Amino acid sequence: MNSLNDKISSLAKVEKEAENLVVFSEPSQIREIVRLIILQGARFIHLTAIDFLEKRQKIQLNYFFLLLKERINIILKTELDSASPSVSSISDIIPGAIWAERECMDLFGVNFSGHPDPRRLVLPDDWPDNLYPLRKNFSYDFKPPVKSEPSVELKKPGEGRTVIPLGPFYPSLEEPAYFRLIVEGEEIVDFDYRGFYVHRGIEKLAESVLNYQQIPFLAERICGICGFVHSTAYCQAVERAGKIDVPERAKFIRTIFLELERIHSHLLWAGLAAHIVGFDTLFMQAWRIREPVMQLCEMITGNRKTYGINIVGGVTIDILPQHMKDMEGVINQIEKEVRELREIILNDEVIQLRFQKVGALPEEAAKNFYVGGPVARASGVEIDIRLNFPYAAYSEIVFRMPIRKEGDVWARTIVRLEEILISIGILRETVKKIPEGPTSIKFTKIEPWQEGISYVEAPRGQLFHYVMTGPDGKPYRWSVRAPSYQNYQALSVLLKGGSIADAPLIIASIDPCFSCTERFETVDIKSKVFKTYTAEELRKCLKAK
Repeated sequence: MNSLNDKISSLAKVEKEAENLVVFSEPSQIREIVRLIILQGARFIHLTAIDFLEKRQKIQLNYFFLLLKERINIILKTELDSASPSVSSISDIIPGAIWAERECMDLFGVNFSGHPDPRRLVLPDDWPDNLYPLRKNFSYDFKPPVKSEPSVELKKPGEGRTVIPLGPFYPSLEEPAYFRLIVEGEEIVDFDYRGFYVHRGIEKLAESVLNYQQIPFLAERICGICGFVHSTAYCQAVERAGKIDVPERAKFIRTIFLELERIHSHLLWAGLAAHIVGFDTLFMQAWRIREPVMQLCEMITGNRKTYGINIVGGVTIDILPQHMKDMEGVINQIEKEVRELREIILNDEVIQLRFQKVGALPEEAAKNFYVGGPVARASGVEIDIRLNFPYAAYSEIVFRMPIRKEGDVWARTIVRLEEILISIGILRETVKKIPEGPTSIKFTKIEPWQEGISYVEAPRGQLFHYVMTGPDGKPYRWSVRAPSYQNYQALSVLLKGGSIADAPLIIASIDPCFSCTERFETVDIKSKVFKTYTAEELRKCLKAK
């Protein structure tokens, strides 16, 4: 670490702030410094921009890296002139940075010279040119005119090749996404992706009109399956920026719900994977096992999935002794059933034929794209933020990290099944060790221009939230990088060489984070009566409108 500090200090200004090493560089030195950081073994996390155009006519780029062994964040900063914000691309050094650079092009208007694929990523095809929504002069409620001629081009197949479209709407996809498979016969030889159809501008909304304590409830809605990881990551980022010490009991409560969420997410995935290969009995069994976990969450918080209990400074509820007893009963029940489920999967010849040696991701490719979670661990990459960079109460808990080497769909399945059982063990130990005390702490003011970085090991991998505090009671910048953001980019390796029939399963094997809602409820404010509308009733409402 000292040698890295010395090498970088000869090229740029370096400051040490708690667990953060902050490097201030000229744009011309970025590539050289990135090479030094990567050679040190750092893991690329994300790249984001911050608009300082009104203050000093600059756009600041922040490159985030993590040294796992030393547990140190590296933030590489450089500032670009507003007239022509341009810097050299690092995508040839870090293939996993391709999307992050494209996102900065879309949302901030930064040009990355030498980028291999400078097409739009986040913005829709008909979004007007030279209009960048995350700049501060763009109002969160502005509706731009539609561009008459969409400009996004997709990959063209070469001679003798055919395009097989998967999506934007497809039976095995719970959310719109377009996978453009380029094939020779039955073999996939190339692949293109167009997504972000349901991009909601959550970061912009939060930076514009929400305060610190409102954002956790928005953050929890980023994901339709495991939203608690996002509210936890956001709160931890603000707490680090504001130097807020969260009560120990609150950390344990967060840990409990993070693991309950991991269990129900992995069981949901196991059911969907079985459904994709036509094993619907297994699909229904996995979801039946999952149901008591959902009911337990509802009993404690009032909600099956979106718990609404995280705030900056702790949590809004306590877990009662009866809840602990109920939890013990639920995890004892599902542990037995998950073991039986695992045996069925491991011994089923059809599942083995469909899962083994399909969608393989070699360890080197997994490292190049900086994938996380079960996708990384199934390819031999030993990363689990709960162990590598502990948060919440994980420093008090002893558990192991399941690792496989095959890197295929089969390995990812085994890792997830193992993680369910490990989560059950974590829950038991957390319940035994949870201390008495308050569940939240009050704070008066958070100083502006402070930075907070937070990681959470979500069911799909490493989740990253960054917050720069602002002067008016809300973040000046809030940046989110979900695990699927990195895992998606590895599909270019996973799909190539596979068959068309295996494509839905390969895509599903990374457990892409799809946020989907099939129905909704209304509440009569006067009578307090809940009404759940069916699909047919919704259609009638739309026709009436």
